[in-house]
Amino acid sequence: MQSFTNLTAVAMPLVRANIDTDAIIPSREMKGVSKTGLKDGLFAGWRYTQIGGREPTPGFPLNDPSYDGCAILLGGENFGCGSSREHAAWALAEYGFRAIIAPSFNPIFFGNCVRNGIVPVIADLAFIEAAAKAVSQAPQTHRMTVDLEAMTVTSPDNAKASFALEPEAREMLLHGLDGIDLTLRLRDKIDASVDADRLARPWIYL
Repeated sequence: MQSFTNLTAVAMPLVRANIDTDAIIPSREMKGVSKTGLKDGLFAGWRYTQIGGREPTPGFPLNDPSYDGCAILLGGENFGCGSSREHAAWALAEYGFRAIIAPSFNPIFFGNCVRNGIVPVIADLAFIEAAAKAVSQAPQTHRMTVDLEAMTVTSPDNAKASFALEPEAREMLLHGLDGIDLTLRLRDKIDASVDADRLARPWIYL
């Protein structure tokens, strides 16, 4: 998993409440079980004019060249609600999103973001709406910054907000670790525990 320290990038506003995982990646767009091949289906129901088609919907941000290269998403309350499908985080990551800023997240989606290298930033709606307005004036130059080391997010008008993450989640994102990697960091303690148990209960290891 790619590590994350700080990022200054084009931000795409999609400040709608209750964006669910089916809106992020409709089930019809999930044709496999891998983490790849999903980015074209990202927000397909809004991004394209017809179900199953690829004719761009005018005005949808992903179809606007002004947002080319966007890596930060500005969302609304309860982002990632609905089903627990990890494909939603996979699709966002494959497209290139590295951070999502929203007032609140569905807990399962929040965890899926962390485990797929996307920083979920909780910020006030007022801050997000003001940032979206500033971004939309000139997306390519009015960029935003997410600093995971300082735990801050900065809007194009230099307004700054702090955010919080559990230490384990922050560690995973900073160093590009998944759950297995975190466990393997304790290999010495695990091995020592096994060795001690082998001495105490040798019959278990026959």
